[in-house]
Amino acid sequence: MKLIQHNYGKARVRVMKIFRADGQHTLKELEVAVKLQGDFDASFTQADNRLVVATDSMKNTVYVLAQDHLGAETEEFGRFLGTHFLNTYPQVARVEIGLSEHGWARLTIDGKPHPHAFQEAGRGRPTVKIVCTRESTVVESGVEDLLILKTTGSGFENFVRDQYTTLPETADRILATRLKAVWTYLGTPASYRQTNDAIIAAMLAVFAEQYSPSVQVTLFQMGGAALRVAPEISQIHLAMPNQHCLPVNLAPFGRANPNEIFVPTDEPHGQIEGTVAR
Repeated sequence: MKLIQHNYGKARVRVMKIFRADGQHTLKELEVAVKLQGDFDASFTQADNRLVVATDSMKNTVYVLAQDHLGAETEEFGRFLGTHFLNTYPQVARVEIGLSEHGWARLTIDGKPHPHAFQEAGRGRPTVKIVCTRESTVVESGVEDLLILKTTGSGFENFVRDQYTTLPETADRILATRLKAVWTYLGTPASYRQTNDAIIAAMLAVFAEQYSPSVQVTLFQMGGAALRVAPEISQIHLAMPNQHCLPVNLAPFGRANPNEIFVPTDEPHGQIEGTVAR
């Protein structure tokens, strides 16, 4: 028998940093995952740990480097982490850093932003993935768990019908999805944050304003909008699970339901995914 692939690391390293300036605090909270590949075969096959970097060391590295290098842009911190592991350990050939941000929004008290009280922000969760080797660094940014919905401007018609089809055709339905999108950078933009915000805004504008004959069409149009607004990216992958809102049958109660009363459900759901590139 032989070992044909391996990696190891530390997952779900939670770190929060407080920035203090001019009497105001700002929060940044990340969940970090570190995966290493390299000359670690002997630790799997021969019980030889002499080249193994302890996962506890990885955790502590995240904490220490966050104090000195974590700032507003998660991507820059991820790149620094990846480069650190390559530069520190010659036995490491590839580093993958995954970062997921937990958002916080400043509380407003009596109409004024509070200097140090926050509530959980609910507009999706920003994500970053950094892959570093000794030849290249690849940066992927994205968003997940971004629940979006529109109450009209969507339909689904002219699909295959057979003996197992019960879904009625409609030109007017609720469209809801929990969006996950990941885009790949060609190089380093002037600002990751501004570019990411522009990409999300462009996709949401398409979702809100263009009629959707299917989730597939909307996915492709949203991907195209992202590529047009951000020349810094090469491609974008979107996953759009259909969060169905099903009309309630009110006929047993002598009532009509003109697309007014629905049951929201998220399972089972349609799973639509695609990658759009230049």
